[in-house]
Amino acid sequence: MKRNNTNEAEFRVMYKQYFDPVARYCLRRLPEHSAQDAVSDVFLTAWRRFDSIPPGDQSLPWLYGIAKNVVRNINRSGRRSMRLSAKVKAQAHYPEPSPDVQVIRKEQDDELVAALLTLKADDQEVLRLRAYEGLSVKQISIAIGCSEEAAKKRVSRALCRLRKAAAIEVPVPSGVNPRATQQGGER
Repeated sequence: MKRNNTNEAEFRVMYKQYFDPVARYCLRRLPEHSAQDAVSDVFLTAWRRFDSIPPGDQSLPWLYGIAKNVVRNINRSGRRSMRLSAKVKAQAHYPEPSPDVQVIRKEQDDELVAALLTLKADDQEVLRLRAYEGLSVKQISIAIGCSEEAAKKRVSRALCRLRKAAAIEVPVPSGVNPRATQQGGER
């Protein structure tokens, strides 16, 4: 819609006439900083919909209708923001590990990566899909093109090979035959 000088002049008159009532309306319902934004939004909407503004003394109630919607949107955004803030505050906070712990973890990570690199490429791939990409066994089966059961076995065997390469001992529960477990037998 093309604006002309007559529209601008009429809008300026309406703006001067109704700015204070619209601002008071918004200030009664919102904090000052939000009310200022709301008033701006009301008159921006009025400018965009200038041809829809009813004439005469119907203009102010029309502007109040716009203001009601703007206030509602600002309040809804505020509630969403508060809920999000509460979720963020509820997140577990993990303190930064001390420098000596970081050094030990770095050494362990380096050893694990070195052990990973000694494995066959297929074993490395399923372990990377699991650990780095966070895929489930079902998703891994799709990615490597095999059945879900085959993918489960590949992941399990690759983990076993990685533990062996990294010399990581897995504690064996009492009453379990360690030899059968190491050879893939039933527990």
